[in-house]
Amino acid sequence: MLKLEHVSKIYGRGDAKTIALDDINLHIKKREYTSILGPSGSGKSTMLHIIGLLDKPTKGKVYFNGKETTSLTDEEISQLRGKKIGFIFQAYNLIPSLNALENTLLPVYIHDLDISKYKKKAIELLKKIGLGKRLDHKPNQLSGGQQQRVAIARALILDPDILLADEPTGNLDSESGEEVLGIFKELHKEGKTLVIITHDEHIAKRTKRIIYLKDGKIIKGE
Repeated sequence: MLKLEHVSKIYGRGDAKTIALDDINLHIKKREYTSILGPSGSGKSTMLHIIGLLDKPTKGKVYFNGKETTSLTDEEISQLRGKKIGFIFQAYNLIPSLNALENTLLPVYIHDLDISKYKKKAIELLKKIGLGKRLDHKPNQLSGGQQQRVAIARALILDPDILLADEPTGNLDSESGEEVLGIFKELHKEGKTLVIITHDEHIAKRTKRIIYLKDGKIIKGE
């Protein structure tokens, strides 16, 4: 599904040059449940941006479903990213003025798709993750764990090929974090491809495959 071929990401020039990713080769197959584990400054965020097509590498190529992406236009990448990749962030990134159902439907609005077609699916997703009675609640009326579940529903609404989660339990208490990881486990059982970016080895061990990242290099798990 996803392949990085000799990918490097370099910021700045000369003495100010920083190598965030250094000659990365990586394959992620369909239905894999993978974590990318590393300490702060290891290149995890840059890896997320490259894998999620939020940024282009300085060197190397990125393939998504067999298609080379680094030569695509910004518009083509935006369409591919928006419909094929679901993002779940540590800070939830919900819109404060929208309720749970509206936040879940946000990708549908952005891509100007038929709301009536997706509204039933959004309700079903929210019910599935235990928020059936919170459809009209805004983010400030929800706990952190509930907000993150809304973010998961939003990431799933367009049925993406892959889910990318960046420190998804970082702002949660242990109980809420376990609930979120439980949802990921179920999604994997249902056949979803998931990649979790984390600094926490205990979370990484919940996945089926661990990629260890240090100083911009894969040191284990390639």
